[in-house]
Amino acid sequence: MSDEARRVVVITGAGGTLGAALSCHFAAERDTDVVLSDVSATSLEATVDGLPEERGAVETLRADVSEIAEVEAVVALAVERFGRVDVLISNAGVLSPNGRIHNLATEDWERAFRVNVLGAVNGIRAAIPVMRAQQSGSIVLTASVSGLTAWSHAAPYCATKAAVIQLAKVAAIEYARDGIRVNCVCPGTFRSGIHADLPPAAIDAIAAKHPLGLGTADDLVGAYAYLASDASRWTTGSAIVVDGGYAAP
Repeated sequence: MSDEARRVVVITGAGGTLGAALSCHFAAERDTDVVLSDVSATSLEATVDGLPEERGAVETLRADVSEIAEVEAVVALAVERFGRVDVLISNAGVLSPNGRIHNLATEDWERAFRVNVLGAVNGIRAAIPVMRAQQSGSIVLTASVSGLTAWSHAAPYCATKAAVIQLAKVAAIEYARDGIRVNCVCPGTFRSGIHADLPPAAIDAIAAKHPLGLGTADDLVGAYAYLASDASRWTTGSAIVVDGGYAAP
């Protein structure tokens, strides 16, 4: 297959449970080359170790998404190695501590905004110059169903994920004429490492709020694959909810 026919996908937050699932999916596409990044070099290495043997080219770079220079370096690596960026998936994110608003520290809010919001902004800022030059591209942000509903004791997470949804809508309008689509995915709760320390009763309580029960990262991959593909060429500014029915009631 010629280089012109290949697709280049950049994924931040590739070291987490969802990031690893997304990395495996896109790496397995033989016409796709991927650039993966994460703030944790150890987690990033684990994701690479789990990729399928038959895959496109893979490049990695450790990066903190709250630092614009580091995100720009990830995009620059993609351009240097593959000549373009067709898809950017901004997937890095952090949860906030469990507590009511008056009990949360300023540092809790600042960390949530720096990673969840500024991280998404930096992904857009880094990818847009490349995609504008190509007059094409798809940017997919990871939001959350918490940005559409309200989770008690999780105000920084809810507020920042709501901001990500609105950011996708504004960016979609701003860059549509450049041939760039911007959308986001709003996952419900899915099983991941962050639940490892929760007691079974807490897991059961969370699952009970999802009519289809808790999902897995693999249940979310299809939404990203759609938004990254030409099948969604007339879709922009959308927040696709994949939540097992959590937001339905």
